[in-house]
Amino acid sequence: MSQQQSLANGNTLLPQNALSQKAFNKIAWRLLPFLILCYFSAFLDRVNVGFAALTMREDIGLSATAFGLGSGIFFISYFIFEVPSNLMLERVGARRWIARIMISWGLLSACTAFVWDSTSFLVLRFLLGAAEAGFYPGILFYLTQWFPDKKRAQIVGFLLLSNPLATIIGGPVSGFILSVGAHSGLQGWQWLFILEALPAVILGIMVLFKLPETLGDVRWLSEEEKTAARQELEQDRLRRAQKASVKLSGIFFHPYVLSLALVFLGISMTNATVNFWLPQLIKNAGFSLMAVGFLSVIPYVAAVVALLWWGRRSDRKNERIFHIAAPLALAIVGVVMTAFSGSALLSIAGLTLASAGLFAVLPVFWTLPPQFMVGAAAAGGIAVINSIGNLGGFFGPTAMGYVKDVTGDFGAGLLVNVVMLSLSLMTILLFALKTGLAKKTSGMK
Repeated sequence: MSQQQSLANGNTLLPQNALSQKAFNKIAWRLLPFLILCYFSAFLDRVNVGFAALTMREDIGLSATAFGLGSGIFFISYFIFEVPSNLMLERVGARRWIARIMISWGLLSACTAFVWDSTSFLVLRFLLGAAEAGFYPGILFYLTQWFPDKKRAQIVGFLLLSNPLATIIGGPVSGFILSVGAHSGLQGWQWLFILEALPAVILGIMVLFKLPETLGDVRWLSEEEKTAARQELEQDRLRRAQKASVKLSGIFFHPYVLSLALVFLGISMTNATVNFWLPQLIKNAGFSLMAVGFLSVIPYVAAVVALLWWGRRSDRKNERIFHIAAPLALAIVGVVMTAFSGSALLSIAGLTLASAGLFAVLPVFWTLPPQFMVGAAAAGGIAVINSIGNLGGFFGPTAMGYVKDVTGDFGAGLLVNVVMLSLSLMTILLFALKTGLAKKTSGMK
């Protein structure tokens, strides 16, 4: 009977792995929809600045360079406060800390409606990054406590659906709010910031009451299911602990951490460039505000399909490196196509390829850090990788704005992203050789 556990009714017997599978399915259905909504609100507050800029820039006299700098400075404060925030989450618990993050960033995002010049825009964006720091790596660390490694790519893939969904849903909504124009003394872009900040505040309050800290806190799993899930999670933790090579004291300087941070730097740099500049890239082709909202959906529909399919494929084949390198190569092709295209159709096609690759790589990429770190080292290490990588969110939009002001063309700015993505691709291949993960790729069927 060591390989079997009875269900709560005592009448049916299931093998241990079947019982744990049932438990993890329940956990996914209970946790993921809510976490996706929370993460959706975060990305809604990130992408709306790109739509607001369509009219805000003229209203407050914001140059392309100032907009790019303001979009990117968010990631500077994010970088500064990310690791302390994630270590605090590990200490005080996910429920209270994630609620604090969401409520504070929601309020600050709403305050962006009242910026009046470049300086006030930069200050609010800096404060917003500080408020949101630790949210994404905190959730990634939280998921390591609920799901084993073999399920993590598809689980993270489901979570990351929030990003493209924020544009798929938020794009047309943002376009509609802007097209309505001024109302009650506020411009359309001001209403955009206020209305789209509300979900973060409301969901942040809900986190305090809804998000469980541990398996022991939930009532929707039987004791047998909790035991089966705990056993598998503990076995997974022990496996990772045996090969863990990164300690908490070395998270800032370990070559594995820095290599993964460099890979993520290129990914986040290009992703941020596309997120912040996509509406203006499309509008530059001659489309109306309403059309921009709907056309911006196309690349993110492709991203949704890529996320769901590629992460699951990686888990099923138990392979990571090829599943990171291939979408990086696809993203490079897409950005090059966009940079050199002479038509709106080719630009949208290139952005669609780039978005598919950039989002497909993310759930697989985030399975790598927990393979070398456990406990507080994992919390800190994931935060270091994410914070350094997210500096790309500063350099990408800022470089794009500067090059656009100097040359009058978006294409040259996109080529900077091609260079960084190529560096990411080379780094992950070298990382695979160094860690021995390349052997799994060579044996993939």
